[in-house]
Amino acid sequence: MARSFTAPFDVLDDESNLERINETQFYASLGRRNFMTTTGRGEFDLGGSLRAMPNFGNLRNRFLRILGAILVLILLSASTTSIPTGNVGVLTLFGRVTGDVLGEGIHLINPLKAVKKLSVQTQSVKESANVPSNEGLILALDTSLLFRLDRSKAAQVFQTVGENYAEKIVEPTLRAAIRASTSSHTANALYTNARELVQQQIQDELTTQLAARGVIVEAVLLRDVQLPAMLKGSIEAKQQAEQDALRMSFILQKEKQEAERKRIEAQGIADFQKIVAQGISPQLLEWKGIEATEKLALSSNTKVVVIGNAKNGLPLVLEPK
Repeated sequence: MARSFTAPFDVLDDESNLERINETQFYASLGRRNFMTTTGRGEFDLGGSLRAMPNFGNLRNRFLRILGAILVLILLSASTTSIPTGNVGVLTLFGRVTGDVLGEGIHLINPLKAVKKLSVQTQSVKESANVPSNEGLILALDTSLLFRLDRSKAAQVFQTVGENYAEKIVEPTLRAAIRASTSSHTANALYTNARELVQQQIQDELTTQLAARGVIVEAVLLRDVQLPAMLKGSIEAKQQAEQDALRMSFILQKEKQEAERKRIEAQGIADFQKIVAQGISPQLLEWKGIEATEKLALSSNTKVVVIGNAKNGLPLVLEPK
């Protein structure tokens, strides 16, 4: 049905002389308090209930621009990814691992691909286990394992094992390696001098098994070995006795060396005296006495010479006061 409009009351100078206006004039007059509309059935006072009609063409264009900007932002966000330090990114397409691995930094990717971030930093696993010794005794071992993911095999690990590979393969392999190593040693050896050997055996076993699964073993630390209380006391008592025996052996060895030193010293003195005694004769002594007397006689301070009355008596040279 055709619709025509009349101007609001306060637009026309004469309210009784209503004239028809076009649609543009009608919209221009919106916002006034009172206006009339004429239809085929009569005139109606709409009061102030009408509002200006929006421009749907402009709204549609604005909406499309905003929607386009949002889509561009979504596309850019889906096409870029950031890999933090110490991580790699494994790409998947519709749930399938593509085999591509991203390093650290920002990357442009296919927006249809997803990125799973995995750490390649050093990780630690601690294991406390009760294991048998060579004699069948149960020992308590505390062990730590330092390892990291091989970045070149990150896609393989994620595809075959998953992101929780430490729980699935690292920890069970560590427990098996501990049991295999301790079962070939006695409890006494594990508690005393075989700890480093067992530690190295565990590390070698883990390195061989985990390398094929994409995990690099850095170190194995055997922190503590706990024996049964009675066995521990016996081993400690034995070690104390061995230490006492070693200390006594050291003391005896030291005394023997000191006695040997004194014997050699006494033998040297005796040999010296024997040699000297054999070389001294009465004639030599008399000759030495004559030499001494001559020297005394030639001295400028000599004043009195007393001649001995014995057969072999030597003269005495005295200096008077």
